[in-house]
Amino acid sequence: MRTLTHRNLTWIDFESPTKDDVTYLHENFNIHPIVLEELVTPTYQPKVLHYEGCLFFSVHIPLFDAKERTTYAGELDIVITNGHLITAHRHPIYQIGKFFGELEKSEGKRRLYLEDTPAHLLYRLLEILLNSCFPKLRHVSEKIDRIETEVFAGHEKEMVFEISLVKRDILNFRRTLKPQRSLIESLIATKHPLIPSELAVYFQDLIGTNIRVWNMLESNKETIEALEATNNSLLSNKLEQTMKVLTIFSAVILPLTVYSNAMSMNTAHLPFEHYPGGFYWHLGSMVLISALTIVIFRLKRWL
Repeated sequence: MRTLTHRNLTWIDFESPTKDDVTYLHENFNIHPIVLEELVTPTYQPKVLHYEGCLFFSVHIPLFDAKERTTYAGELDIVITNGHLITAHRHPIYQIGKFFGELEKSEGKRRLYLEDTPAHLLYRLLEILLNSCFPKLRHVSEKIDRIETEVFAGHEKEMVFEISLVKRDILNFRRTLKPQRSLIESLIATKHPLIPSELAVYFQDLIGTNIRVWNMLESNKETIEALEATNNSLLSNKLEQTMKVLTIFSAVILPLTVYSNAMSMNTAHLPFEHYPGGFYWHLGSMVLISALTIVIFRLKRWL
């Protein structure tokens, strides 16, 4: 547990809250038991709970797992009481840790962000988390640009897996981000006394930021889908060319196989068997048949 106090506002941050932490909150704050239960129970969908004396809501933040190379939803539970902002999360969230550390070190930033109500601090926290999506999406865009370069450099087969990774990353990002807009809208619509009415304009600005993030995400989604279609088309074309070569090779070899099998039959007289150059006559005949087959393919425009 980390605590930061400035004048009449206190920010308490829990990472991986335990039952002891819940007991501490129950003993020191007027928080509804259902809210305390939510702090230690995973929430799979964003939600807002209104109670007398406190306001609870759960948001999901897109976090990146470098080992698995994918985005996943990091849950952040937030409780607002009179004079307190309480945050709880099960995964380390870099942006929260950085912001908390900056407030601890800087008296000026504490005066800037901790002079008003917990709802004002909440707005700043949500703004930081939403703006953190832009660098992540730019990183996705860079990966898409690299994939595009590799696709047109002839590395289509190697890019199949990379395209799948980026598509999974975008899918998880979309799944995490999409419900957040309705949550912010509910904060604007609420008449809870802990949310000052003048903050509606600020939360509306957060909705605009959410829309910009979503548009950037949609652009990446459309681009990677187009690249996947292009990559599949190039792979199919390469496969068709390979099959065409194998088919032509088989078609050229087939009459030679028939010819050699016919000449190897036990017959009374094999053509040119008594001539010293009989072998070369048969060899020349096979070359002639091959050339004739290729000429026919050319005339049919199969080559």
